[in-house]
Amino acid sequence: MTRIDPTLPGALSRRRFLQQSFAWSAFAALPALPARAFPAAPNALAAHALIVGDWGWAAEESPDAAIRAGGGYAAQSQVARGMRRFVQQHSLRPDALWMLGDSWYGDLEGGDASPRWLSQFEQMYPADAFPGPAYSMLGNHDYQRLPSTVNKVEAELAYARTGRGADGKPTRWTLPARWYTFDFPAHNPLIHCIVLDSNMPRPDGSWDHGANFTLKPEEQAEQLRWLEEQLRKPRTTPYLAVLAHHPVYSNGPHGDHPVLVREWDPLFRKYKVDLYMAGHDHDLQHLEFEGNPTTHFLSGAGGADLYVLKVDGLERGPYAQEVHGFSHLAVTARSLELRHLDADGRFLYGVSRTPAGKVSALSS
Repeated sequence: MTRIDPTLPGALSRRRFLQQSFAWSAFAALPALPARAFPAAPNALAAHALIVGDWGWAAEESPDAAIRAGGGYAAQSQVARGMRRFVQQHSLRPDALWMLGDSWYGDLEGGDASPRWLSQFEQMYPADAFPGPAYSMLGNHDYQRLPSTVNKVEAELAYARTGRGADGKPTRWTLPARWYTFDFPAHNPLIHCIVLDSNMPRPDGSWDHGANFTLKPEEQAEQLRWLEEQLRKPRTTPYLAVLAHHPVYSNGPHGDHPVLVREWDPLFRKYKVDLYMAGHDHDLQHLEFEGNPTTHFLSGAGGADLYVLKVDGLERGPYAQEVHGFSHLAVTARSLELRHLDADGRFLYGVSRTPAGKVSALSS
C-alpha cells in the first residue's frame, strides 16, 4: 500500500492522496537503471535546454561542513563540468539554460557587482558551452538580505537589467521581473513558459520581512491574478510549462507545498498545464498523478548539500533520487523528452510526453 510520511510539511491526506495516486502503467515494470553514459545522441531536430536548480553555494560557507554534507562549491563545479561534458559529447548548442532558483546561498557582497557573478555564473556556465539565455527565477535563498545591506532579489534583477556581465561581455542572465513569460525556443517556439515567484507567505497569510523574507500577501494575490490571465490566453505552442523554485508536490523533506497546492494546482488542472518544473528539495524527482494533467519534474541538485527523501520514488513517483546532477529537455512538435543526469552527465532517468498528454518512460 502506498503511504505518505505524516510528518511531511503539507502532506496530502490519505483520502486525497488515493484520489490522485500515481498511475503506474508502464513505469511500475521498469527496473532501477544505473547511471550510465548517454548512449544515443539527442534528437538533432529538437530544441534543447539544460536545467539546474539550487546551485549557487557560498564558497565561503564552512567548506568542511559542506563536504561532510555532500555539497558545496566543489559539487556545483562538478555538476557544471558534467553539463559541459554532456553538450560537448553530443555537439549540442543548448537554446537556453533554465535556472530554478537558490542562485545565491550566503552573502552576495556587492550585490549586482559581486565577484561571485563572475566565478559562479559567467565562468561556471560559460557562454561557449551555453550560448543561449539563462532564464532564472527566485528561490528562498535569493529572498534574503545577506549581508544586511544587500537585497539579493533586487541585486539579481539589477544584474539582468544592466545587460553586461561581470566578464564585461553581454550577460545571458535573464530575470526581467519576479514573474514573467518566455517562449522556448525563441524562434519557432514549442513551449510557452510561465515563470513564477513561489516565495509565498504562510498559509494563514502571515509573512516574513526580516533578513529572510517572502512575497507580501498583496503581491501573492497580484501574481495569482496574473497567472490566471496568462493561462487563459489561447495557446500558440504544443506545450505549456510553468517554472518556479518550490515544488507543488515533492517526496523530499519539504513535502507538498500547502499554498501552491491550494492556489496553483487547481489552475494547472483547469488549464491543462503540461509541465511544472521546480527545485528546492536537493534531489532529482518525477511525479505523475492519475487524473492530473501536469508532469511534475524536479531538479534541485545543482550543488547544494543533498537532502534525504521522505517518500520513496517507487511509492509516490515514479522516480526520486538523492544525487547531484541536472536535467535535459529536448522538445519537438511531437514529443517533449525530459532526462535526469548525474553530476558527470550520465543518464539516470527519462520520460517522454506527447502534446496529447501521453507519458511514457525512456530507457536512455
